[in-house]
Amino acid sequence: MRTRIKICGITRPGDARAAATAGADAIGLVFYPPSPRFLSVERALDIRAALPPFVQAVALFVNPDAAQVAQVIGRLHPAMLQFHGEETPTFCAQFGLPYIKACRVAQGVDLLKYLQPFSTASGWLLDAHVEQYGGVGTSFDWALVPARLERPLVLSGGLAVGNIGQAVRQLRPWAVDVSSGVESAKGIKDAAKIAAFIAEVRNADT
Repeated sequence: MRTRIKICGITRPGDARAAATAGADAIGLVFYPPSPRFLSVERALDIRAALPPFVQAVALFVNPDAAQVAQVIGRLHPAMLQFHGEETPTFCAQFGLPYIKACRVAQGVDLLKYLQPFSTASGWLLDAHVEQYGGVGTSFDWALVPARLERPLVLSGGLAVGNIGQAVRQLRPWAVDVSSGVESAKGIKDAAKIAAFIAEVRNADT
């Protein structure tokens, strides 16, 4: 199986092109104001315009209100939504677009109990439990990942060139989602790191 790859937290059109050129399947555009990778809709439109065909734009939110999500959908027309906060299943499913629901993994968190209500999600994303809702390069214990999940697994949290091969071989996720692991600074992607990361994923796929 070919592991799908999303490069999240894109803030510049050139970084979007670099991700696509290296073989990424999707990019993530962050609409969470506290994040250093937060985008205005206008900036997100510039980035999306840089994408070639068949590379998806994913809109990421953390505890938004419905009006914010609707505004982004109405102007950006993302292929998919990604929710990283405490959104309810009803909230996530109301927008008529495929969505991914994230769960922050920590000892004592019942992942299946948390995620099972989100049965309409296209995939379940597992990330490290950090106060800042991701993007800080922190990983979690992969032994906590259930052996079987009802929805495709999207693995995130502290992924980088040094550990992504092991992650793919050990967990065989449907997709991996990386942000800080391919950056030279917060929100500034490094084309060489993106290419190396994707090459490691492809090597692990074989």
